[in-house]
Amino acid sequence: MGLTKQYLRYVASAVFGLIGSQKGNIVFVTLRGEKGRYVAVPACEHVFIWDLRKGEKILILQGIKQEVTCLCPSPDGLHLAVGYEDGAIRIFSLLSGEGNITFNGHKAAVTSLKYDQLGGRLASGSKDTDVIIWDVINESGLYRLKGHKDAVTQALFLRERNLLVTSGKDTMVKWWDLDNQHCFKTMVGHRTEVWGLVLVSEEKRLITGAADSELRAWDIAYLQEIDDPEEPEPKKIKACPEIQDTPESEDSTLEADDEKSEDRILSCRKAGSIMREGRDRVVNLAVDKTGRILACHGTDSVLEVFCILSKAEVQKKMDKKLKKARKKARLNSANEEEDPETSVSMTLQDEILRVAKIKISAKIKSFDLIHSPQGELKAVFLLQNNLVELYSLNASLPAPQPVRTSRITIGGHRSDVRTLSFSSDNIAVLSAAADSIKIWNRSTLQCIRTMPCEYALCSFFVPGDRQVVIGTKTGNLQLYDLASGTLLETIAAHDGALWSMSLSPDQRGFVTGGADKAVKFWDFELVTDKNSTQKRLSVKQTRTLQLDEDVLCVSYSPNQKLLAVSLLDCTVKVFYVDTLKFFLSLYGHKLPVLCMDISHDGALIATGSADRNVKIWGLDFGDCHRSLFAHDDSVMYLRFVPKSHLFFTAGKDHKIKQWDADKFEHIQTLEGHHQEIWCLAVSPSGDYVVSASHDKSLRLWERTREPLILEEEREMQREAEYEESVAKEDQPVVPGETQGNNYFTGKKTIETVKAAERIMEAIELHREETAKMKEHRAICRAAGKEVPLPVNPILMAHGNISPSAYVLETFKGIRSSELEEALLVLPFSYIPDVLTLFNEFIQTGSDVELLCRCLFFLLRIHFGQITSNQMLVPVIEKLKETTISKVRQVQDAIGFNMAGLDYLKRECEAKSEVMFFAEATSHLEEKKRKRKNRKRMILTLT
Repeated sequence: MGLTKQYLRYVASAVFGLIGSQKGNIVFVTLRGEKGRYVAVPACEHVFIWDLRKGEKILILQGIKQEVTCLCPSPDGLHLAVGYEDGAIRIFSLLSGEGNITFNGHKAAVTSLKYDQLGGRLASGSKDTDVIIWDVINESGLYRLKGHKDAVTQALFLRERNLLVTSGKDTMVKWWDLDNQHCFKTMVGHRTEVWGLVLVSEEKRLITGAADSELRAWDIAYLQEIDDPEEPEPKKIKACPEIQDTPESEDSTLEADDEKSEDRILSCRKAGSIMREGRDRVVNLAVDKTGRILACHGTDSVLEVFCILSKAEVQKKMDKKLKKARKKARLNSANEEEDPETSVSMTLQDEILRVAKIKISAKIKSFDLIHSPQGELKAVFLLQNNLVELYSLNASLPAPQPVRTSRITIGGHRSDVRTLSFSSDNIAVLSAAADSIKIWNRSTLQCIRTMPCEYALCSFFVPGDRQVVIGTKTGNLQLYDLASGTLLETIAAHDGALWSMSLSPDQRGFVTGGADKAVKFWDFELVTDKNSTQKRLSVKQTRTLQLDEDVLCVSYSPNQKLLAVSLLDCTVKVFYVDTLKFFLSLYGHKLPVLCMDISHDGALIATGSADRNVKIWGLDFGDCHRSLFAHDDSVMYLRFVPKSHLFFTAGKDHKIKQWDADKFEHIQTLEGHHQEIWCLAVSPSGDYVVSASHDKSLRLWERTREPLILEEEREMQREAEYEESVAKEDQPVVPGETQGNNYFTGKKTIETVKAAERIMEAIELHREETAKMKEHRAICRAAGKEVPLPVNPILMAHGNISPSAYVLETFKGIRSSELEEALLVLPFSYIPDVLTLFNEFIQTGSDVELLCRCLFFLLRIHFGQITSNQMLVPVIEKLKETTISKVRQVQDAIGFNMAGLDYLKRECEAKSEVMFFAEATSHLEEKKRKRKNRKRMILTLT
């Protein structure tokens, strides 16, 4: 029996028209050894790497489904950590563009990512209020830090100490001791959400940005320095007009007094605040890698840049100030005999100077800084209107002027695309938005023309594909020539918005419908311009059909006998084209019909409405064949596939769906867009679909040769739903924990469930094969000769390995980041077998590290059951002996290798007579720093 009806599958082919999406942050990345030339930008679910010099996209880091919310490059510049909307984190290699490591631990969007100084650990903060520390090298989670009551906005590692500082929307800044994973200090000096946080001045000062126009500065003193008896007391900073002596500073000092007993590691004291010029909240606050330049911006288009002076520069400045003060004092007391007392107090404004303001062309969404040793500061911005701009300024000059050095604009529109069209040869795609029209080459996805226009609502290619016609919000028709990219003519067509156009099937004219309750018919004609002898294309109006309601959509039937008009009164009226007489009224929708299309043979008309339904009507009698509940929100666009009764609908629910108008079947759903879809276009061949959305992206979908069977499609859909529900189930609880109290770093996903199933299958196979071996030996004994043993096909496929080796291979095949979660869902009935096998494996000395990790985790979560089981006592005793001896062997091997490397290092140094390992330098720096701390200046002279 053959297939009853064969459909072909459409698949996502490309994302284009997008420069950068709003949810994530832009970062500089090092590629091919060049800094400051390449930037990574979130682009819906992907990450694009742009070359700022050439304005080209050079690499796409492919995402899966969820939107990118956070980016962070590794300190060595070789990797990029990417956080997603669903809480997943992937680490991509910038050399190959592949994402090899995935961490699943958060339940909501990742809001902050930061590497430690060496790049071995990664801290992630999320909207689920948790902070998780990940071990990047071992590809596993280390621990989860719980304490914030709202989304975490920033997390920073300290360079010198094993501490972490985090800020959140719960107004708190928390300090965590990572040695014992607890929060030892909470700063409550803020009244509003803390949006940003940076450490400056060798980590002696913390600067926070909240929902007001103040940047608060906090002095940090560490325990070792407080205990130093030679250390002078920190100076009180006198209030000056620019520093607000708010009750908050009093609160913070009170709080500091209360917590004296708890200040075991560090103490924080408010040093004052710097007033920003913006009155709104801080959106981003950042400091460059050198720690010299501080920059922040609010919800507007201005970046404020500050310079943090070094101790030597501050000293120089204070000396100058003192000189001036003395001079002034001498002049004032010239008549007095006594020498005047002169004192100068250092304020926060002496240490942090306002350098410049960079005014950008649109609202800033995020930025990144790079400061070169020559003093040039490069700032790259991701703007709200799908634009990337690079500015440079020389911060060392007295009054630096920012200069825009490059911008990436061609790759996308500034606003949402409202109309799409295909050329007749399927090669060119037209997209038009509020300010421009772009023509794209479908095969290369390059923009080949950009032309300014009014707010476009509808469009089509004129037959011949040399001109295009645009209908605008002001009711004008705009005619463009593609070869020259010029506007040929603007014609005032309607008094209100021109909502819809339909090209006549004979290709000699078209019809337009507008908000002025009129349908107008137009013919193409050739006219001669006054200033040239050549003729050019123009249009003239031939007839008008006046109606009682606003016209939302118009469509010709393929034989050009009928015209369907959708009105604001929720009906669709059908008229004869020749006489303009009324033929049919299609009523039944509860809200206005926003889109419609007539099939190639003129038999069917499909209408899509704001009431979320699609209705299929016969055009002969106007009867409704079927009403389909199509989308979860308004149906925005509907198009038939040429030469078929299949059609596509696009909705505000971010989905595109394909339907069969004969069988009233839903064929497939194309998911990919992250916001409302405004329009789509189907190519004349039916092989391509292009869609445009509020997420600023255009997506190309391609018809494959792969047949699509509806039953299979439904089955896959059910499987996907099941997998989603598995991930949403409650986490398994470890004895001693309460429900929802999950301190492990992972979370249950379909991958971890499948991994646990693989372990269970491997152990069951081991049990069966062991039983078979016993039977086989008994048979051999009874027969008195060797009988051939049947080999398990699974073991044969793995290269005729033993059952126990197959179990070990299964453990090795599980991703490092998913191992703990997979063991957590493993039933206890399998644990005795696992422990016995682990004993065998460790004795042979294979994969000791992996097995110890699994063993310790299992002992931790099943401690009670293992210790109360008499059968397992000998197994545990054996494990204890073998594990200790094997771990010692591994330890010795590592120690031997390290000693060997040390020896080679010394040999290299002796040969070149240069220490190219930075240890000596760092020791020297450390000594100098301690000496400087002791000799802190007191700027009060008598």
